[in-house]
Amino acid sequence: MKSQRTAIVTGASTGIGRGIALKLAAEGCDIFLSHLNEPEEAGEVARTIEQLHGRKCVVYQGDLCAAETASQLVESAISAFGRIDILVNNAGITRLGKVAELTPDAIDLLYQLNYRAPMLLTGQVSKHMIEKGIRGSILFTTSSRGTRAYPNDAIYGGLKGALSRSIQSIALELAPYGIRVNGLAPGAITVRPPTEYHEKLGRRIPIGRMGLPADIGAAAVFLCSEEAEYITGITLRVDGGLILPGMPESPRQDPDNIWGKLN
Repeated sequence: MKSQRTAIVTGASTGIGRGIALKLAAEGCDIFLSHLNEPEEAGEVARTIEQLHGRKCVVYQGDLCAAETASQLVESAISAFGRIDILVNNAGITRLGKVAELTPDAIDLLYQLNYRAPMLLTGQVSKHMIEKGIRGSILFTTSSRGTRAYPNDAIYGGLKGALSRSIQSIALELAPYGIRVNGLAPGAITVRPPTEYHEKLGRRIPIGRMGLPADIGAAAVFLCSEEAEYITGITLRVDGGLILPGMPESPRQDPDNIWGKLN
């Protein structure tokens, strides 16, 4: 990519969002980084972007479960950079549970953060891109759970599947303006120091290891690059072969319940 562009990356203080932000900065992007309540971690990411990659990084703290945050965030990003070339809708939360035990609050939290927020942000950013004639790129972080069903995952996995379907419609809407819209579906990604559980799981993934945030970041860089200018409306699975046919799909096939515990 190696060009001066600006990118919003939500939920970028840790984990996959951090990996995406660092990879985009390494390729020449200035970063507008949002987080909920990790000021120290967000500051560390910003310092790395500025000192290691020589790019500008602006940190924004806000709760994307609140509907008004989306417009406030985008307005702040435009004020800071003048234009937005890339939006990465990464912020999200994992909550699993039996459908008979789900509470309204739990369902609302997952819907507001994992689905409504990226829709609102995409609406605001796409309007800006259209008005400015920016042939931009919009990415969503979905999940391999949006493709394969697991027990205790009706809401989280269902909403991730809904994102992949929505991506296709938005891609059709925005293609006439040269704006590409795609998704990234991570599988089993290590976002904390690995444990024995992660090592055991990694050995059972076809590629032989757990994924890293940098793996998702590399895929994001590609989808935002000129090399991917003919790609829109897809959800790219980045999972090391995790859900290929032949891998365990149910507790009976997976006595250790390794697959059922994945985030």
